[in-house]
Order: sequence, then structure tokens, then C-alpha cells
Amino acid sequence: MKKGKTTGAKALVKELQEAGVSVVFGYPGGATLPIHDEIQSSTLRFVLSRHEQGAAHMADGYCRATGKTGVCMATSGPGATNLVTGIATAYMDSSSVVAITGQVPRPMIGNDAFQEVDITGITVPITKHNYLVQNPRDLPHIIKEAFYLSSTGRKGPVLVDIPKDVQTESFSSADIRYPDLEGYNPTIDGHPGQIKKALQLLEKAERPVLLVGGGCCSSGAETSLRDLAERSDLPVVSTLMGKAAFPNTQGDYLGMIGYHGRVAANRALMEADVIIAAGVRFGDRSTGNLKNFAPQASMIHLDIDPAEISKNVPAFLPIVGDVNNILTAMAAQVKPTKRKAWLSALHTAKNQHPLRVPEPFSIPGILRQVREMVDPAILVTDVGRHQIFAAHYWDTDIPKSFITSGGLGTMGFGLPASLGAKTGRPDMPVILITGDGSFLMCCQEIAAAAAAGISVIVLIMNDSGLGMIRQLQDTFYGGRRAESSFPGRVNFAGLAESLGAVGITALTPEEIAEGVKQGLKNPVPTIIDCILEKQDHTYPMVTGDSLLHYVE
Repeated sequence: MKKGKTTGAKALVKELQEAGVSVVFGYPGGATLPIHDEIQSSTLRFVLSRHEQGAAHMADGYCRATGKTGVCMATSGPGATNLVTGIATAYMDSSSVVAITGQVPRPMIGNDAFQEVDITGITVPITKHNYLVQNPRDLPHIIKEAFYLSSTGRKGPVLVDIPKDVQTESFSSADIRYPDLEGYNPTIDGHPGQIKKALQLLEKAERPVLLVGGGCCSSGAETSLRDLAERSDLPVVSTLMGKAAFPNTQGDYLGMIGYHGRVAANRALMEADVIIAAGVRFGDRSTGNLKNFAPQASMIHLDIDPAEISKNVPAFLPIVGDVNNILTAMAAQVKPTKRKAWLSALHTAKNQHPLRVPEPFSIPGILRQVREMVDPAILVTDVGRHQIFAAHYWDTDIPKSFITSGGLGTMGFGLPASLGAKTGRPDMPVILITGDGSFLMCCQEIAAAAAAGISVIVLIMNDSGLGMIRQLQDTFYGGRRAESSFPGRVNFAGLAESLGAVGITALTPEEIAEGVKQGLKNPVPTIIDCILEKQDHTYPMVTGDSLLHYVE
């Protein structure tokens, strides 16, 4: 190649390095081999997943643990479509991920070529933006745009589809252009007048509540949340996604709201006269029937995405902007206030409806046991009954230390997401709590972790069934259970050993404790198969008399 010349693949790798990317998660194929060839001579680390869906979840977990954009890569056709569930998961939870896919050569697009699929068309509804690169000269600025779009405003996934001949075509590096990105200018700072009005409402309020959503985690608003809550003496509640944005052990944190929420947290919303909803999208699992949600409250809704304002719950006072910036301004200007009577009433409700003391060898009992053994740690969950127990029985005061699939509720998310989290935060122990149903969906990533030397501790709540499905069937279908039980039990310890990890079968708390101790030292994943018998459903142990009307 002549001096001053480059190729699409070389330009891509160069841009990834300049964007600060250190690791790419993915799986190779014929349509991405030119890129893989260039990665070999770069500073990038490539983590080879065992399924493309796993690569997308790894990139997502990496982002959630570090705050940096995660990158995944797959080939054309089925490789690209296997990313879709992971992309949709990141989209629903506003996670910054750049997905790179290979595509058939440009002259073959539209001819139903081998492993051809219109991945840009497929992913339009689940990405902030996507690109089909038609000219290699455009690739450098497209990659820059992709990272900028993914990591600013309301964060989310961006997909870049690169035909194979674009990857191999050479062009002069002098011809690279970096045009301005027109039409994209997210509001970052909240309107000063709206902030002033919000403070006036707050100062007059008798029963205000600070509602913390996942947007607070994305924006890094942990300090500003604490400052506002302390200066204005606010009770704090959270959604599932907002759990790690506020210290769970701080006295005025009442817990998670919603169908699976705490009584005191739900009561706070039902009786509030002003609610500051920060980075909240008001999902149905949080609100229940919208007609009955926070009936007395004037809603102050803070969100960087104007489309979320009044989408589900009408906003009495909207403030568009980065929630960290808005909360910082509010905390600096708010008049210090004491709300002794309001907080006392809510703490009385909290004390009257405590979490039950769990049986030692139960999901909440295991969570508490491991929490006492490993501190600090990042907890990753899969989706199901164990996820809800984790929201209540695993307290955390550390930002970005509770990682779960909220919006899409993706079973199988947990294992690859935990590997991404550990890759991004090798200094922190990473614990995954999962169910036997969720774990089987992406269990092949044990092999990826073992080969890459990624050490996580996996606790499988093995009750030979789908716990949350059983709960719904018992609640809404008269206890008629269909396809929610698995015949027999999978030998997960044996599976782990066969894939290069450490496998342990646990029948007692003592065996779990020994497994966790080993896992903290092992250089490969440690899979602890917890053999459980009958387990309680979540809501009798958590909420008692639910204050929300759930719509199934």
C-alpha cells in the first residue's frame, strides 16, 4: 500500500483506538475478517464470545459498570441478527453501546446474497441511529459520530454496518472529511426559570418525595442527589434501574417502588404532594395502573429526553436537561428545610412493613449471606424472581454496582453482562445472581470467560423452574401452572467444569460460603449451583398489602 493510503478496516481500528476503546466483544465471520486482521496488530483487546448475543450484553455490562461506551462486533446475516436482543436491551435501559456489523459487498446488497440481511432496517426501532457505510472515506467520521451519538443526550446503542469491500478498499487518508453533525443538539442544562419554579414548589411542599430513576445512574448524579436530599430533607425512593444511584443504607432511602416495591416507598408516592422524578420513564412495573399513580402529587419531571416528559405520567413542571446538571443547580439554590413529621410517618410505615427475615437457604437468605462476605462488589442479576429479591436484599452504596435488565427484562442478560462488567472493573468482585432458566439462555459464555481469564462468581438459584412465571400463574391464573417447571435438574457444576470453569454444587449455606471464598481467588468463573426446594413468591415477603393496582 502506498504511503498516505489506508483501508476501511485500518481506518475503523484507528478510530476505535482514538475513541479510547480498549476492548471489543464479538464473534468473527467472513464479512468482518478484514477488521479482525487489523485488530491483531492494534492495541485493542478482543474478547471472543461464544454467541453474538453474549457479545452485545458484554458491551452493555461494560458500559453500565464503567460509564464508558461498550463495543461489540458481529458478521453479516445471522451474526448481525443475533445482536438484536442485546441492542434492544441496551436501548430500553439507555446504555451506550456501539455495535459494528459486517455486510456483504456493496454490489451484492439487495440480491439475497449469502448471509445478507438488512440489519439497519431491522434495528431502526431499537437504536438511536444506525449507518450503512457506502464509502470508505466516510468511515472515520461515521465512527466519531456513532460514539458521540451513543454517549451524549439520552444514551443508547448505535449500529454501524460495513460492507466487506468497504473494509478492504484503499483510499487516501488526506480525503477523510469530518463534517459537523447537524440537527443533533441535546439540551444539557435545565432552564433556570423552570428550576426556580421547581424550587418554589419544593419549598412550599409538605410531603415531597425524590424519585430516582436509571437516568441518574447514566448521568452520574449520585452526589447531586445526596446533596439535594440532605439540604431539603427529602425521603428518597427509586425504580429498579435507579437503585444504585442513591445510598441504600442512608436513613431516608425507603426502597424500590412499584408492583414489587416496598410499602413505605409506594405510600410515599401515594401521599406525596410534590414528586421530583429524576431520570424516570415511568414504566408500568413502577407505576401500576396510571389512574391510581401518585394521585395527589404535582410532578416535577427531570429528563434529558423531551419525548419522555408527560409520555406516561403528566408533568406539572417539566425540566429538560442532564439530570446531574439540574440536580446540582437545585441543590445549590434550595433553602435548607426540615420535614420531621413527614419523614417520621414514612419511617413508621417502613418499620411496620419490614423485609422478612429470610430462611438461610433461600434466595434472599443467600443474597444476604453473600453480601456480608463480599463488600464492596458489583452485583449483576438476570431476570425473574431472584432479580426482585436482589433489589430488596442487596443493599449498595456504590454507584454503578447494581446491574440488571429493566426495560426489556432480558433473560440471559446476566452472565455476559457480568463478564463485561468484570472486564471494565477488574478491581471489583463481580457477583451474578441468576435463575436456572435465565442461566441456560447464555450459559455458553462460561467458555468465553474461562478462555479469557475473566473471574466472576455465579450463584444459580436452581429450583427446576421459572419462579416469576409460577408467581404470575398463581396470582392471575388460579394456580394453573403450564410450562413453568423443568423436569429434573441440570448439573450446572458439571456443565461449568466441562467449559473450563470451577463448578460447585451447594446444598447448605456453608457450601455457598466455601464456594464464594474459592471464587474470590479463582482465575476463572466459579459457578455455584444452589439446589433450592420450594421458594416463596416475592410480594408476600416484600410488599404485604400492595398499594398499587397492577395491570397484567
